[in-house]
Amino acid sequence: MAVKAPAPRPLSPHLQIYRWSWTMAMSVAHRITGSALYAGTVLLTVWLVALASGPEAYSWVAWFFGSPIGYLALFAYTWILMHHMLGGVRHLIWDFGHGMEPTERVWLARMTLIGSTLLTVLIWAVVLVLR
Repeated sequence: MAVKAPAPRPLSPHLQIYRWSWTMAMSVAHRITGSALYAGTVLLTVWLVALASGPEAYSWVAWFFGSPIGYLALFAYTWILMHHMLGGVRHLIWDFGHGMEPTERVWLARMTLIGSTLLTVLIWAVVLVLR
């Protein structure tokens, strides 16, 4: 009995086939921000442990978060959190079957980027004014 060779299967398209699009970029950004939230959660945990450990430990962490590098880390974490949240809202909209037309998908992807940037600036403006 002869063994048949498997039928040739089509090759999966690669990045050279696809053109970079807004929805593709926001999908990648959503995955990256989701991973980056782990680092922000570590920073939050360090802050909480220092707060519970007493004034000496907290003073070091408060100094770090009050430094320019600390402000930059907090600003970046705020943007990452807002971007990931709005990306989740975009996916929730899609789960309900809305926004699936090509122009709507691109509009939602752009609004994810624009909205996360505006929300971050708004949050920081409010914090700095109230401070």
